[in-house]
Amino acid sequence: MGSLADAICEIGASLHRRGYTHGATGNISVRAGDGFLMTPTGVRLDALNPARLSQLDADGVHAGGDPPTKEAALHLAMYASRPKAQAIIHLHGSQSVALSLLADLNPDDVLPAYTAYFVMRVGKLRMLPYFAPGDLSLAKAVGEASQHAYALLLAHHGPVVAGASLEAAADTAEELEQTAAIHFHLHGKACRCLSPSQRDALLARFPPSV
Repeated sequence: MGSLADAICEIGASLHRRGYTHGATGNISVRAGDGFLMTPTGVRLDALNPARLSQLDADGVHAGGDPPTKEAALHLAMYASRPKAQAIIHLHGSQSVALSLLADLNPDDVLPAYTAYFVMRVGKLRMLPYFAPGDLSLAKAVGEASQHAYALLLAHHGPVVAGASLEAAADTAEELEQTAAIHFHLHGKACRCLSPSQRDALLARFPPSV
């Protein structure tokens, strides 16, 4: 469990340092044995202590360490829907949050297929409506939506992604944030996106792994 705790702290610090989240926002979790390790509530991702990460048992009950993030129910709901997921990352990146505020989005397919890597790592991005942070209705909505997607955008809030490993989840979160930035660079301009057939071919070749 020690190596998992160290990895959470290292990736959390890297994401925070590079501006993918800010302040004490964002949270990370991993499966650990029969339970879970999660980042504690109210702690910056660049100031995590491996010995103080929150430990939850298989039922999601706090079993050690500091109290877990207030989004613990969101993480647990996503794990229940995606049993192959080994890690979940929820961030508050400025580009993806700004994306969730645009009025002209298709909530079932938020971003165009700008690049092959976005399609391979994120697929079709779905956006959920606004819920207050920590609201159990948010956890329920994430659980239902994540049956069909391992990357979601929460309106007025930020992205949440699952991965087959902690590193894979981080890669997907970064790809989503960078593609949101591309969207703003191109917004309102004519651009060449991948065609529906090109996107479908990529999704068929690189299906979701979690």
